[in-house]
Amino acid sequence: MKDSATSNGASGARATGRARRLVAGARRIARPAEPDYRGQTALVTGASSGIGAAFADAFAARGTHLILSARSVDVLAATARRLRAEHGVRVDVIPADLGAPGGADALARAVTEAELGVDVLVNNAGVGGHGRFDATDPDRDARQLTLNVLSPTRLAHLFLPAMVARGRGTVINVASTSAFQAVPYMSVYGATKAFVLSLSIGLWAEYRDTPIAVLALCPGPTDTAFFTANDTAQTAVGDLRDVRQVVDTAFAGLARGRCYVVDGRGNYLTANLTRVLPRSALALITARVLAPRPAVTEAASTASAAGAAGTAGTARPAGTARPAPASSAGPR
Repeated sequence: MKDSATSNGASGARATGRARRLVAGARRIARPAEPDYRGQTALVTGASSGIGAAFADAFAARGTHLILSARSVDVLAATARRLRAEHGVRVDVIPADLGAPGGADALARAVTEAELGVDVLVNNAGVGGHGRFDATDPDRDARQLTLNVLSPTRLAHLFLPAMVARGRGTVINVASTSAFQAVPYMSVYGATKAFVLSLSIGLWAEYRDTPIAVLALCPGPTDTAFFTANDTAQTAVGDLRDVRQVVDTAFAGLARGRCYVVDGRGNYLTANLTRVLPRSALALITARVLAPRPAVTEAASTASAAGAAGTAGTARPAGTARPAPASSAGPR
């Protein structure tokens, strides 16, 4: 009897184990269905390269019409021709400088004058810089605030009401893993991304019971021109993620109804360090990593900037920062 009971117990345990594995497998397979974006129109800012260009490719592949915006008109025009040919979608190009006062209003006005509707808003354009605060150009930081904070907020204000009236809509705000902690020597940049994350989560809660989806996408270091174009190459710590991985993470988050997503497991762990370390300790560690290093030679600086951003760089004292361009599609 004892042997029989033991045998039955072992069989039951094996059966339970198999059942658990089957359930776990089913959960992995039965992922939430992605929303259908066919026939909708997506406005993507910072669409000339990096994550913005990857969003344009991904939406076009899903049958979504596009409005591409950035300052690089020639690049956008070439991208538009390619996407029309490859996917048969409508692609409009509307150049805009979202780092300038009134840039968001000008973009929205151009969209309205073209009689285009916006079902999906991708606030991707962003800019950053690296250097000690007192050595940073205040005008550069003012443009950074306009591009990273004011323009995404304004565009959401301008396009969300029509989404609500239409009964469908999606807002994707590209934040950063920098949103989760203070970022010494990129202090303004980190603060702008913290704003984007907080705004997105708040809007997600406001519209949770409506057909409007709001998502903050938080990439870590990603293989784009962001670091060289914004003189932040030193901040590219760890392995760089691919832009397609980042965009796939965004679509997965939308399918699950998330308010924010962090791209990459390593980046997720880093973003959550504030749960286990005091903010002050984390800020001091980050300051040690990001403290400006001695300036590179003028030749190396020129080659790096020219290759990535199409502009010539110059050597400068350690701790100073070159004025950043008004638009960038890199992470953050």
